[in-house]
Amino acid sequence: MTNTTESTMSTQLDIAYHVHTRPTSTAPEGVIPQPHASVVEAIVEVPTQRGASAPSTSAEEIEALWDEYKATAVPQARERLILHYAPLVNAVAGRVGMRLPSTVEQADLVSYGMFGLIDAIEKYQTDRAVKFESYASSRIRGAIIDELRAMDWVPRSVRTKARSVDRAYAELEAKLHRTPSEAEVAVHLEMPVEDLRAIYSQLSTVNVAALDELLGGGDDRPGGVSLGDTLGDERSQDPAGSLEAAETKFLLARAIECLGERERIVVVLYYYEGMTLAEIGRVLGVTESRISQMHTAAMVRLRTRLLDAERA
Repeated sequence: MTNTTESTMSTQLDIAYHVHTRPTSTAPEGVIPQPHASVVEAIVEVPTQRGASAPSTSAEEIEALWDEYKATAVPQARERLILHYAPLVNAVAGRVGMRLPSTVEQADLVSYGMFGLIDAIEKYQTDRAVKFESYASSRIRGAIIDELRAMDWVPRSVRTKARSVDRAYAELEAKLHRTPSEAEVAVHLEMPVEDLRAIYSQLSTVNVAALDELLGGGDDRPGGVSLGDTLGDERSQDPAGSLEAAETKFLLARAIECLGERERIVVVLYYYEGMTLAEIGRVLGVTESRISQMHTAAMVRLRTRLLDAERA
Protein backbone atom coordinates (compact mmCIF):
# COMPACT_ATOMS: atom_id res chain seq x y z
CA MET A 1 0.00 0.00 0.00
CA THR A 2 2.81 2.37 0.88
CA ASN A 3 4.68 1.55 -2.32
CA THR A 4 1.52 2.22 -4.38
CA THR A 5 0.99 5.64 -2.71
CA GLU A 6 4.59 6.66 -3.22
CA SER A 7 4.42 5.57 -6.87
CA THR A 8 1.25 7.61 -7.44
CA MET A 9 2.75 10.74 -5.85
CA SER A 10 5.92 10.34 -7.89
CA THR A 11 3.89 10.02 -11.08
CA GLN A 12 1.96 13.23 -10.26
CA LEU A 13 5.15 15.16 -9.55
CA ASP A 14 6.68 13.96 -12.82
CA ILE A 15 3.61 15.07 -14.74
CA ALA A 16 3.61 18.50 -13.08
CA TYR A 17 7.33 18.94 -13.74
CA HIS A 18 6.89 17.86 -17.34
CA VAL A 19 4.04 20.32 -17.91
CA HIS A 20 5.97 23.35 -16.59
CA THR A 21 9.40 22.50 -18.00
CA ARG A 22 8.86 20.71 -21.26
CA PRO A 23 10.78 22.44 -24.06
CA THR A 24 8.97 24.18 -26.82
CA SER A 25 9.35 23.18 -30.39
CA THR A 26 12.35 24.49 -32.21
CA ALA A 27 11.51 27.80 -33.92
CA PRO A 28 12.81 28.68 -37.35
CA GLU A 29 16.01 30.69 -37.52
CA GLY A 30 15.45 34.39 -36.87
CA VAL A 31 12.16 33.80 -35.02
CA ILE A 32 12.10 34.32 -31.23
CA PRO A 33 10.47 31.27 -29.62
CA GLN A 34 7.46 32.05 -27.41
CA PRO A 35 7.16 30.45 -23.97
CA HIS A 36 4.56 27.80 -23.32
CA ALA A 37 1.11 28.91 -22.24
CA SER A 38 1.44 27.27 -18.83
CA VAL A 39 4.71 29.12 -18.22
CA VAL A 40 3.10 32.44 -19.22
CA GLU A 41 0.25 31.80 -16.80
CA ALA A 42 2.71 31.00 -14.03
CA ILE A 43 4.63 34.24 -14.67
CA VAL A 44 1.46 36.33 -14.74
CA GLU A 45 0.30 34.86 -11.44
CA VAL A 46 3.52 35.97 -9.65
CA PRO A 47 2.74 39.19 -7.67
CA THR A 48 4.95 42.10 -8.65
CA GLN A 49 6.71 44.23 -6.05
CA ARG A 50 5.46 47.75 -5.51
CA GLY A 51 8.00 50.18 -6.94
CA ALA A 52 8.99 53.62 -5.73
CA SER A 53 6.52 55.33 -8.05
CA ALA A 54 2.82 54.63 -7.97
CA PRO A 55 1.11 53.43 -11.14
CA SER A 56 0.12 56.24 -13.44
CA THR A 57 -3.46 57.42 -13.16
CA SER A 58 -5.44 57.80 -16.33
CA ALA A 59 -7.10 61.01 -17.40
CA GLU A 60 -10.52 59.51 -16.80
CA GLU A 61 -9.63 58.64 -13.21
CA ILE A 62 -8.30 62.14 -12.57
CA GLU A 63 -11.44 63.68 -14.01
CA ALA A 64 -13.53 61.40 -11.81
CA LEU A 65 -11.45 62.47 -8.78
CA TRP A 66 -12.06 66.12 -9.59
CA ASP A 67 -15.81 65.52 -9.91
CA GLU A 68 -15.88 63.61 -6.65
CA TYR A 69 -13.87 66.23 -4.75
CA LYS A 70 -15.82 69.21 -6.06
CA ALA A 71 -19.13 67.44 -5.37
CA THR A 72 -18.42 66.01 -1.91
CA ALA A 73 -15.10 67.63 -0.78
CA VAL A 74 -13.98 64.35 0.77
CA PRO A 75 -10.39 64.46 2.15
CA GLN A 76 -9.49 61.18 0.45
CA ALA A 77 -10.07 62.63 -3.02
CA ARG A 78 -8.02 65.71 -2.19
CA GLU A 79 -5.14 63.57 -0.92
CA ARG A 80 -5.12 61.54 -4.13
CA LEU A 81 -5.07 64.75 -6.17
CA ILE A 82 -2.17 66.11 -4.09
CA LEU A 83 -0.17 62.93 -4.60
CA HIS A 84 -0.88 63.01 -8.32
CA TYR A 85 0.26 66.63 -8.79
CA ALA A 86 3.17 66.51 -6.29
CA PRO A 87 5.81 66.26 -9.09
CA LEU A 88 4.59 69.63 -10.35
CA VAL A 89 5.75 71.19 -7.07
CA ASN A 90 9.24 69.74 -7.49
CA ALA A 91 9.47 71.13 -11.03
CA VAL A 92 8.37 74.65 -10.05
CA ALA A 93 10.62 74.67 -6.96
CA GLY A 94 13.57 73.62 -9.11
CA ARG A 95 13.02 76.49 -11.55
CA VAL A 96 12.66 79.04 -8.73
CA GLY A 97 15.71 77.70 -6.89
CA MET A 98 17.97 78.22 -9.91
CA ARG A 99 17.91 82.00 -9.29
CA LEU A 100 18.39 81.77 -5.52
CA PRO A 101 21.64 81.54 -3.52
CA SER A 102 22.94 78.18 -2.41
CA THR A 103 21.96 78.86 1.21
CA VAL A 104 18.28 78.28 0.33
CA GLU A 105 17.44 74.60 0.67
CA GLN A 106 15.51 72.90 -2.12
CA ALA A 107 13.46 70.94 0.42
CA ASP A 108 12.24 74.21 1.96
CA LEU A 109 11.07 75.45 -1.44
CA VAL A 110 9.17 72.20 -2.01
CA SER A 111 7.46 72.49 1.37
CA TYR A 112 6.45 76.08 0.61
CA GLY A 113 5.14 75.02 -2.80
CA MET A 114 2.99 72.24 -1.32
CA PHE A 115 0.85 74.87 0.41
CA GLY A 116 0.37 76.54 -2.94
CA LEU A 117 -0.66 73.23 -4.51
CA ILE A 118 -3.22 72.55 -1.77
CA ASP A 119 -4.62 76.06 -2.16
CA ALA A 120 -4.81 75.61 -5.94
CA ILE A 121 -6.70 72.31 -5.59
CA GLU A 122 -9.20 73.87 -3.22
CA LYS A 123 -9.83 76.96 -5.38
CA TYR A 124 -9.66 75.42 -8.86
CA GLN A 125 -12.88 75.47 -10.84
CA THR A 126 -13.26 72.61 -13.26
CA ASP A 127 -15.71 74.47 -15.49
CA ARG A 128 -13.07 77.00 -16.52
CA ALA A 129 -11.15 76.56 -19.77
CA VAL A 130 -7.80 76.55 -17.98
CA LYS A 131 -5.62 73.53 -17.42
CA PHE A 132 -4.98 72.80 -13.78
CA GLU A 133 -1.23 72.52 -14.35
CA SER A 134 -1.04 76.09 -15.65
CA TYR A 135 -3.21 77.42 -12.84
CA ALA A 136 -1.35 75.49 -10.12
CA SER A 137 2.10 76.45 -11.40
CA SER A 138 1.44 80.14 -10.82
CA ARG A 139 -0.07 79.43 -7.40
CA ILE A 140 2.88 77.26 -6.37
CA ARG A 141 5.42 79.83 -7.54
CA GLY A 142 3.52 82.59 -5.75
CA ALA A 143 3.44 80.60 -2.51
CA ILE A 144 7.20 80.03 -2.66
CA ILE A 145 7.96 83.69 -3.37
CA ASP A 146 5.56 84.90 -0.65
CA GLU A 147 7.23 82.68 1.93
CA LEU A 148 10.70 83.78 0.88
CA ARG A 149 9.65 87.44 1.16
CA ALA A 150 8.13 86.81 4.59
CA MET A 151 11.44 85.35 5.80
CA ASP A 152 13.53 88.13 4.24
CA TRP A 153 14.55 90.91 6.64
CA VAL A 154 15.39 93.30 3.80
CA PRO A 155 12.49 95.44 2.47
CA ARG A 156 11.38 94.91 -1.10
CA SER A 157 12.26 98.51 -1.95
CA VAL A 158 15.89 97.83 -1.06
CA ARG A 159 15.88 94.68 -3.18
CA THR A 160 14.51 96.72 -6.08
CA LYS A 161 17.25 99.33 -5.66
CA ALA A 162 19.87 96.59 -5.55
CA ARG A 163 18.65 95.17 -8.86
CA SER A 164 18.64 98.66 -10.39
CA VAL A 165 22.21 99.33 -9.33
CA ASP A 166 23.39 95.93 -10.59
CA ARG A 167 21.64 96.52 -13.91
CA ALA A 168 23.22 99.98 -14.21
CA TYR A 169 26.70 98.60 -13.57
CA ALA A 170 26.20 95.83 -16.13
CA GLU A 171 24.94 98.22 -18.81
CA LEU A 172 27.76 100.73 -18.24
CA GLU A 173 30.45 98.02 -18.21
CA ALA A 174 29.15 96.70 -21.52
CA LYS A 175 29.12 100.21 -22.96
CA LEU A 176 32.38 101.60 -21.54
CA HIS A 177 34.36 98.32 -21.41
CA ARG A 178 35.56 99.21 -17.92
CA THR A 179 34.26 99.59 -14.38
CA PRO A 180 32.13 102.76 -14.20
CA SER A 181 32.65 105.40 -11.53
CA GLU A 182 30.10 106.50 -8.96
CA ALA A 183 29.36 109.67 -10.88
CA GLU A 184 28.69 107.73 -14.10
CA VAL A 185 26.37 105.30 -12.29
CA ALA A 186 24.53 108.21 -10.65
CA VAL A 187 24.04 109.92 -14.00
CA HIS A 188 22.80 106.66 -15.51
CA LEU A 189 20.29 106.24 -12.69
CA GLU A 190 19.37 109.96 -12.84
CA MET A 191 20.08 110.62 -9.18
CA PRO A 192 22.67 112.59 -7.17
CA VAL A 193 25.84 110.86 -6.00
CA GLU A 194 24.72 111.31 -2.38
CA ASP A 195 21.56 109.29 -3.05
CA LEU A 196 23.64 106.56 -4.71
CA ARG A 197 25.90 106.36 -1.66
CA ALA A 198 22.83 106.15 0.56
CA ILE A 199 21.71 103.18 -1.52
CA TYR A 200 25.13 101.60 -1.01
CA SER A 201 24.72 101.88 2.76
CA GLN A 202 21.31 100.21 2.52
CA LEU A 203 22.67 97.43 0.31
CA SER A 204 25.41 96.63 2.82
CA THR A 205 22.90 94.49 4.76
CA VAL A 206 21.40 92.71 1.77
CA ASN A 207 23.93 89.91 1.34
CA VAL A 208 24.66 87.90 4.47
CA ALA A 209 26.94 84.86 4.58
CA ALA A 210 27.70 82.41 7.36
CA LEU A 211 31.22 82.66 8.74
CA ASP A 212 31.45 78.88 9.21
CA GLU A 213 30.40 78.09 5.62
CA LEU A 214 33.17 76.41 3.65
CA LEU A 215 34.40 78.19 0.54
CA GLY A 216 34.79 76.52 -2.83
CA GLY A 217 33.21 73.18 -2.00
CA GLY A 218 30.78 71.18 0.08
CA ASP A 219 30.79 70.59 3.78
CA ASP A 220 32.29 67.12 3.31
CA ARG A 221 35.54 68.38 1.76
CA PRO A 222 38.43 67.76 4.20
CA GLY A 223 40.61 70.71 5.11
CA GLY A 224 38.17 73.27 3.77
CA VAL A 225 38.58 76.95 4.52
CA SER A 226 35.62 78.87 5.91
CA LEU A 227 34.82 82.53 5.38
CA GLY A 228 35.79 83.30 8.96
CA ASP A 229 39.29 81.94 8.33
CA THR A 230 39.84 84.45 5.53
CA LEU A 231 38.79 87.51 7.52
CA GLY A 232 41.19 89.45 9.69
CA ASP A 233 41.29 92.80 11.45
CA GLU A 234 44.62 94.47 10.84
CA ARG A 235 44.02 96.83 13.74
CA SER A 236 43.80 94.05 16.33
CA GLN A 237 46.81 92.21 17.72
CA ASP A 238 47.40 88.56 17.10
CA PRO A 239 46.85 86.77 20.44
CA ALA A 240 49.48 84.13 19.68
CA GLY A 241 51.99 86.74 18.51
CA SER A 242 51.37 88.93 21.55
CA LEU A 243 51.90 86.02 23.91
CA GLU A 244 55.06 84.97 22.12
CA ALA A 245 56.43 88.53 22.22
CA ALA A 246 55.70 88.86 25.95
CA GLU A 247 57.42 85.55 26.65
CA THR A 248 60.45 86.60 24.58
CA LYS A 249 60.73 89.88 26.49
CA PHE A 250 60.57 88.03 29.81
CA LEU A 251 63.28 85.55 28.83
CA LEU A 252 65.44 88.32 27.38
CA ALA A 253 65.16 90.36 30.59
CA ARG A 254 66.22 87.37 32.66
CA ALA A 255 69.14 86.71 30.32
CA ILE A 256 70.31 90.35 30.53
CA GLU A 257 70.20 90.17 34.35
CA CYS A 258 72.65 87.27 34.19
CA LEU A 259 75.24 89.36 32.32
CA GLY A 260 78.07 91.19 33.96
CA GLU A 261 77.62 94.82 35.01
CA ARG A 262 79.69 96.34 32.22
CA GLU A 263 78.11 94.06 29.60
CA ARG A 264 74.63 95.08 30.78
CA ILE A 265 75.64 98.74 30.46
CA VAL A 266 76.86 98.13 26.91
CA VAL A 267 73.61 96.39 25.90
CA VAL A 268 71.40 99.06 27.49
CA LEU A 269 73.30 102.00 26.03
CA TYR A 270 73.60 100.42 22.55
CA TYR A 271 70.03 99.06 22.10
CA TYR A 272 67.89 101.24 24.35
CA GLU A 273 69.73 104.58 24.33
CA GLY A 274 70.88 104.36 20.70
CA MET A 275 74.50 105.27 21.43
CA THR A 276 77.38 104.23 19.17
CA LEU A 277 80.24 102.00 20.28
CA ALA A 278 82.61 104.97 20.34
CA GLU A 279 80.26 106.95 22.59
CA ILE A 280 79.88 103.97 24.93
CA GLY A 281 83.69 103.63 25.05
CA ARG A 282 84.04 107.25 26.13
CA VAL A 283 81.42 106.71 28.87
CA LEU A 284 83.15 103.61 30.22
CA GLY A 285 86.65 104.95 29.59
CA VAL A 286 87.76 102.17 27.24
CA THR A 287 88.50 101.92 23.54
CA GLU A 288 85.89 101.29 20.87
CA SER A 289 87.42 97.92 20.01
CA ARG A 290 87.04 96.82 23.64
CA ILE A 291 83.36 97.83 23.61
CA SER A 292 82.94 95.79 20.41
CA GLN A 293 84.44 92.74 22.14
CA MET A 294 82.16 93.20 25.19
CA HIS A 295 79.14 93.56 22.89
CA THR A 296 80.01 90.36 21.01
CA ALA A 297 80.48 88.43 24.25
CA ALA A 298 77.16 89.70 25.59
CA MET A 299 75.34 88.64 22.40
CA VAL A 300 76.83 85.14 22.61
CA ARG A 301 75.69 84.74 26.22
CA LEU A 302 72.21 86.06 25.50
CA ARG A 303 71.79 83.75 22.50
CA THR A 304 72.92 80.75 24.54
CA ARG A 305 70.52 81.48 27.41
CA LEU A 306 67.57 82.01 25.02
CA LEU A 307 68.28 78.71 23.24
CA ASP A 308 68.48 76.92 26.61
CA ALA A 309 65.13 78.47 27.59
CA GLU A 310 63.52 77.25 24.36
CA ARG A 311 64.79 73.71 24.91
CA ALA A 312 63.45 73.74 28.47
